[in-house]
Amino acid sequence: MDIKIQILKKAEDLFLRYGLKSVTMDDIARKLGMSKKTLYQYVENKTDLVSKIMLAHIEKEKAMMEEVKGSSGDAIEEMLKMGRHAIQQLRKLSPTLVYDLQKYYQNIWFLLQKLHRGHGQLMIKENIERGKIQGIYRADVNAEILAKMYVMSTFSLVDEELFPLKEFNKEKLFIEFIKYHIHGIASEKGLALYKKHIQGNEVNSKIVE
Repeated sequence: MDIKIQILKKAEDLFLRYGLKSVTMDDIARKLGMSKKTLYQYVENKTDLVSKIMLAHIEKEKAMMEEVKGSSGDAIEEMLKMGRHAIQQLRKLSPTLVYDLQKYYQNIWFLLQKLHRGHGQLMIKENIERGKIQGIYRADVNAEILAKMYVMSTFSLVDEELFPLKEFNKEKLFIEFIKYHIHGIASEKGLALYKKHIQGNEVNSKIVE
């Protein structure tokens, strides 16, 4: 594996588990079995490392979304697959990571929001339009408006003031959000298909009526 990719992967694993603030460059170098001097040959500093990891993560997410879209037979299956992926990511995510990004790396957080809004809105808009064509989403829904609402709502889910970690489990929040979204736009045909999709799937079965 390329050393730079190895550095990004190991650092990302540590940040996901422990948050950004508590993981030092010494910790990362030690886990990689290299000196900090060698580590700094590949990244300028911790901020540069965090930025590279987050941008690489966005690109991986974009590729994953395209793969999900191509492998899904209908728009609801696509939404459920995206939901399963998001839940898997939440399970790996340290509760402090988003907080650390917002407090200590605001420029990176704002960039992530911008990228997420752009690509995320496009994917959700295309999903809604696909569902309308398939007759499983209501014909009267506005894809552009709902896509914006969907993406902005996802940021609300990680807002500590709205949903404090001590009171709300992020995975349960997202499951409720997906249920709310699908039930808000699905036609009768879509709801029947939705119930069919969730039968027999352990993760999807949590996303019930």
